[in-house]
Amino acid sequence: MSIKVLYFASLKDILGRAHDELDAAGITTAGGVWHQANPNRPIPVNTLVAVNMDYVDIHAHVKDGDEVAFFPPVTGG
Repeated sequence: MSIKVLYFASLKDILGRAHDELDAAGITTAGGVWHQANPNRPIPVNTLVAVNMDYVDIHAHVKDGDEVAFFPPVTGG
């Protein structure tokens, strides 16, 4: 039972890793995934979240086998 976690762009640099594999037991939301993987670091403001390649709210439900990705806000001109 596991959840694959991916970090992109500056989040990958800040955390010093591109991914994690978490035991899914007890994790029910995308926010819970972040807090399990990064217990001493609050999720940065405006972080985008995707579950199985669909953008979702931080409170979205997750389950065993899901892939959860975290992206910094995108800007451009």
